Amino acid sequence: MIQRVDMLRYITRNCILGGLAGLLIFSGVLYIHQGSNISSFCRCPDKGSMRIEDHKEQTGLCPDNGSWKIGELKMESGLTYPQPAQIGRTDVNSVTNWNAPLVWEGTFDPVVIDSIYKKMDPRVAVVLFAVGKYTRFLKGFLESAEKHFLVDFRVTYYIFTDNKGDVPPIKLGKGRNISVITVPSAKRWQEVVLGRMKWATLTIDKQIRNEADYLYMMDIDSIFHNRVGAETFSRLTAVLHRGYKHSNRNEFPYERRPESKAFIPADAGDYYYTAAIWCGYLEDMYKLVKYCYTQSEEDAKNNIEAVWQEESHLNRYLLYNKPTKVLSAEYLWSDYDAIPSEIKVVRISQLVKNYAEVRPNGGH
Repeated sequence: MIQRVDMLRYITRNCILGGLAGLLIFSGVLYIHQGSNISSFCRCPDKGSMRIEDHKEQTGLCPDNGSWKIGELKMESGLTYPQPAQIGRTDVNSVTNWNAPLVWEGTFDPVVIDSIYKKMDPRVAVVLFAVGKYTRFLKGFLESAEKHFLVDFRVTYYIFTDNKGDVPPIKLGKGRNISVITVPSAKRWQEVVLGRMKWATLTIDKQIRNEADYLYMMDIDSIFHNRVGAETFSRLTAVLHRGYKHSNRNEFPYERRPESKAFIPADAGDYYYTAAIWCGYLEDMYKLVKYCYTQSEEDAKNNIEAVWQEESHLNRYLLYNKPTKVLSAEYLWSDYDAIPSEIKVVRISQLVKNYAEVRPNGGH
């Protein structure tokens, strides 16, 4: 009898200990699954906006912040489009020597591109600086962008200006927004150019990285004339400068003074890229924007300014950190120049203007 009681006590004690251990394990799994009930910013695909989401409720819907990447290239079934040409453009180079696409009209199908990328639903940020008299270009840029730029994608225009009152009311499409950030005025146009690297770096770090997956840096004194769409997406995309697309590398206006952080030696270089439009994944763009800012600051400490300010630093960076896609000069032409035969479509064009009148130091 005594042995039976002892046996029951032994079994009961082991069951209790086993139950407690199981409860602890279950609690640990639940803690990990719920992320200790910590809330964070997540993308909510169904509403196209930012809101605070609880991991335990939205585990399957909200990816890690800033983790958007180009995924599988899935296309909807039943889509009708022309068969890809056996031979694409033969009058232009459509690939770089590091095997990155070089995009021209005729090298992609917009129907296929849109079918693939609209499902990915990235949040797109466009950084624009409209300081001083450059606010006059806001209306034309924004209205034309609403007609031609990433139509039916979610886009926020981040307008940096020293005069909020000059930002015009614009009718925006669904999922499109404007965010205005106040910055100081400038006495030299070079300060505006260099300042946008500083203010963009700070604002990406403080605000934009919580609200966007993909980022464009663009000049405000431009107009969209035709489609600029998801064919521009890649990890880091650069645009050929229209003025040097046929030039020898030693004719590029690189910074040639070794004292500058933007220095590129003779007989080096691939292309000359414009700083009027470039884009990429949010974190890759942050890295590049911050690089241009910090390198410009280093130059300033040594009493030197790169010949073309942030464009010089941009070109040095892209020489040693190759872009994953290059866009042709279709993506930034100029109203000053005649259109050559290889440019089948002008997508964005810089406006004719009196630099002496619109720039704070008369264009010098």
